[in-house]
Amino acid sequence: MLIFICCCFSLTVCEQVKSAVPPGLIQKIDDSTIHAGCLGLFGRQLIKACNIIGSGIFVSPKGVLENASSVGLAIIVWVATGVITAIGALCYAELGVTIPKSGGDYSYVKDIFGGLAGFLRLWIALLVIYPTNQAVIALTFSNYVLQPLFPSCIPPENGLRLLAAVCLLLLTWVNCYSVRWATRVQDVFTAGKLLALGLIIVMGFVQICKGHYYWLEPAHAFETFRDYDIGLIALAFLQGSFAYGGWNFLNYVTEELVDPYRNLPRAIFISIPLVTFVYVFANVAYVTAMSPQELLASNAVAVTFGEKLLGVMSWIMPISVALSTFGGVNGSLFTSSRLFFAGAREGHLPRLLAMIHVGRCTPIPALLFTCISTLLMLCTSDIYTLINYVGFINYLFYGVTVAGQIVLRIKEPNMYRPIKVSLIWPVIYLLFWAFLLVFSLYSEPVVCGVGLAIMMTGVPVYFLGIYWENKPQCFDTNIGEEILPF
Repeated sequence: MLIFICCCFSLTVCEQVKSAVPPGLIQKIDDSTIHAGCLGLFGRQLIKACNIIGSGIFVSPKGVLENASSVGLAIIVWVATGVITAIGALCYAELGVTIPKSGGDYSYVKDIFGGLAGFLRLWIALLVIYPTNQAVIALTFSNYVLQPLFPSCIPPENGLRLLAAVCLLLLTWVNCYSVRWATRVQDVFTAGKLLALGLIIVMGFVQICKGHYYWLEPAHAFETFRDYDIGLIALAFLQGSFAYGGWNFLNYVTEELVDPYRNLPRAIFISIPLVTFVYVFANVAYVTAMSPQELLASNAVAVTFGEKLLGVMSWIMPISVALSTFGGVNGSLFTSSRLFFAGAREGHLPRLLAMIHVGRCTPIPALLFTCISTLLMLCTSDIYTLINYVGFINYLFYGVTVAGQIVLRIKEPNMYRPIKVSLIWPVIYLLFWAFLLVFSLYSEPVVCGVGLAIMMTGVPVYFLGIYWENKPQCFDTNIGEEILPF
């Protein structure tokens, strides 16, 4: 209710975020921000690959296996999710160069289906997607930090929530204090992610060479620990898709890319197969050291993997994953401000959320709003419920965006399209999308229904705050042009 009242009374058109900033500050902001356009093709591929590879691979394997009901089907789900991700990325590549605006699917949905659809995409991202994603990563960080301290049992839920909240508050402060500090944290902690995954994959190959591939043999890989269920298989795809999240990152910075017509599809063709390879072989490595039952019993699969194979050096794994997930929370906080900017530029957000601190060049109000929303998500420590929650909403709008590609082909057949993919790809994506949403809603009606209900709360906010142009003066709140330095 508080958010509803805030948006109804504060939604005012922000012509340009930069217009609220004194002259000379624009250059300072640009100097403090890493722009994708400054990077070559290799840099863009690295950004896309590193943005996709995150904490998901350390938490989703359990959820995928639990819902897939067998090792063999779980690996098929990982491969198929990578293929579907690549198809979706190709569709987004066409949209990215046809509608060359930063903001990603928010910009595409708004231009194709109108302001209400675009606003709902932004609304659900603010209230569900970013907060839930950050809550999952923070809880994963807590699990990997606390699991070694509770080797024979599951860490207490209150401890998990408290440590996740401390992680979130600390990184929110860092991002509020300095852009440079935030980017340095990201650079340093990315190394933990690469170290952990590299160790897992190498040890997996060593295990296979030693003959430890019992659960990879076809005769055993498809042994089920419960009957297959089409609804649960859909949830397995949702769990896997969480790990692939971030594949559309470059579409959020299309305006900053150098030669996006060539480099955007190249980044897709190289980075997504690379990520799929890493994810599939990380999961193969897990089952060379653990039975399905051991994997399902662990809340920190990489820690269990390390304990079985690394002996006295097993401490490396929880530290590496904790570093990775700590950097993941920081990266999510850092990049979410781009969506706030795109929404404010279109007049779809309160000016407050788009304002930048004059002295520090950081979007403090947006960061604080995201932090509070994420803390509310931490009221539950069930990571897999949260993943289903964000996965369903994400795929809902992925499908709407890809459907927009077909609508745009019909409405504007002569529009210049530097990249034009065959319509068979969006059709395949939408068929998979329909399967996923229908059976996810069937299997988790409460979780998916709550997500839809939250999304629909944006409808009255849009009509009262944006569509209604001749509002009484009391509806428009002037919150000032800048935030004073601390």
